[in-house]
Amino acid sequence: MITNITRVIKFAVDNFSRNKGISFATVFVLFVSIMVVSGLFFFQGMTNYLTNEIRNKIDITAYFYEETTEPEILAAKEQIAELSPNIKSIGYVSREQALESFNKKHEDDQVLQTALAEVGENPFLPSLNITTNGEPSQYEEVANILQNSAFGKLIYKVDFSAKRDTIEKIYSITSNVNRFGLVLGIVLLILSALVVFNTIKLAIDSSRDEIATMKIVGASDWFVRGPFIIEGVIYGVIAFLMSVLVSWLFAFLLSSKISVIMPGFSLLEFFLTNFWIFVLIQLVFGIGVGVVSSVIVVKKYLEI
Repeated sequence: MITNITRVIKFAVDNFSRNKGISFATVFVLFVSIMVVSGLFFFQGMTNYLTNEIRNKIDITAYFYEETTEPEILAAKEQIAELSPNIKSIGYVSREQALESFNKKHEDDQVLQTALAEVGENPFLPSLNITTNGEPSQYEEVANILQNSAFGKLIYKVDFSAKRDTIEKIYSITSNVNRFGLVLGIVLLILSALVVFNTIKLAIDSSRDEIATMKIVGASDWFVRGPFIIEGVIYGVIAFLMSVLVSWLFAFLLSSKISVIMPGFSLLEFFLTNFWIFVLIQLVFGIGVGVVSSVIVVKKYLEI
């Protein structure tokens, strides 16, 4: 048994070495396919970051009457958090904080500054800024809670109606982006697998005479199939090692450039954080496609 396994491995290595051109082409195609898969994972990470950033900026604001005290607003804040499990965060903004934020944002706008000075007092109301975990319907649920709860009499207005269309459009766009990424990923995976399969088919086609000879002398199906399965593993392992190195290099070189476009997102940190997921995806895809393709192609010759 051990002797047969040793021979199978030797045949696989010899065949890989003898057909250097075909072996190189197969490894390269498999490497490109793995990089496509890795690129999709990078793309998904960037897309998730962008959609989360966009969704985190969506909120509804409950404005309280000017005479409402801070303890009353903070008590309402605690009750709101208890009434809806869909709330992600609630931020309290006092009148003074609202005025300071407005001045900082419009410090160069003399028209607004002049108008504010003419008012002569702080025109802003205390408020609670609320974000949820999910769909627009959750914002509507929170808006209803704010208006119909016991503390509703303290609230001057809730701006959900004014933001409803914007919230729905943003969620529609982010959902479509995620859906597009999923469809694109499936299509590219199928195309990559087909390209690899046909490349390995060409590699094994060059050994069809050897397969026929082995069958003539009475070699078992396992013995015939074994070297090509191991050869598929060799293709996959080499392509996997190349892809891990190139993925790290890609993340390292592009991380600073992407951070300029997407502040707060580090491609290198994303790669290192998900390193073992990258390794698993690349290893399984590389060896899996190599082995499965080899098994399917050799099976054709075993049936002749």
